[in-house]
Amino acid sequence: MPSFDISSEVDMVALKNAIDTAGKQITNRYDFKGTSAKVELNEKDGIITLYGDNDFQLDQIKDILLPSMEKKEPDSTKRLEHKDVQKVGGNKVKQELKIRAGIDSDLAKRIAKLIKDSGLKVQASIQGDEVRVNGAKRDLLQEAIVFCKKNVTDFPLQFGNFRD
Repeated sequence: MPSFDISSEVDMVALKNAIDTAGKQITNRYDFKGTSAKVELNEKDGIITLYGDNDFQLDQIKDILLPSMEKKEPDSTKRLEHKDVQKVGGNKVKQELKIRAGIDSDLAKRIAKLIKDSGLKVQASIQGDEVRVNGAKRDLLQEAIVFCKKNVTDFPLQFGNFRD
């Protein structure tokens, strides 16, 4: 019975590349000279930290970083969870952006319910941080992929492990 998996993995190489590119742009910008503006990636915890002198500067850093991320990996900014801006010694500020990897249980349930309610003759089952979709024919699975791409637009999904 043909099947495929719906998952959401982070391309860490593209993410590092985007952060490095944004960091270079920040160091080269005239209005950031002599400020604490920078971007750091904590790969182990999956957190991007933005540092700046004020909220306006943080917004400018985001305006550099987010398009750079989108260029390297489309829809990658949808997986970021923006934390609150924190005051750091003096009048400096920082903000953390948490990188969400995998499909959380709420989204997995929503995808399974969407597929079930679609009327397609396929079954969806939740397996950890992935959703496996089974069907009788390959064409039905391809229709399910198109259906999911159209209806789940708030989180980046990958469709892989296609088996006949």
